[in-house]
Amino acid sequence: MTNVTKNLAKKKGVVVSDKMDKTIVVAVQSLKTHPKYHKKYKSTVKYKVHDAENKFKKGEKVEFIQCRPISKDKSHTVIA
Repeated sequence: MTNVTKNLAKKKGVVVSDKMDKTIVVAVQSLKTHPKYHKKYKSTVKYKVHDAENKFKKGEKVEFIQCRPISKDKSHTVIA
């Protein structure tokens, strides 16, 4: 087999919770446009991200990437 590199999207967000062991909750905000009214609005999505070393705390900015499913809700891991 050959090695295939995937272009997985890197996402940036702010840690909103660090109460779980080896898991942080990261909120990612994006600006969307309404299809009919063409008004811009903010949309927030929360991701559970694997943090093996428990080094990120609430309020810090982090960058993460998609990976294999680690648990039922967790399929992202921290890269910076």
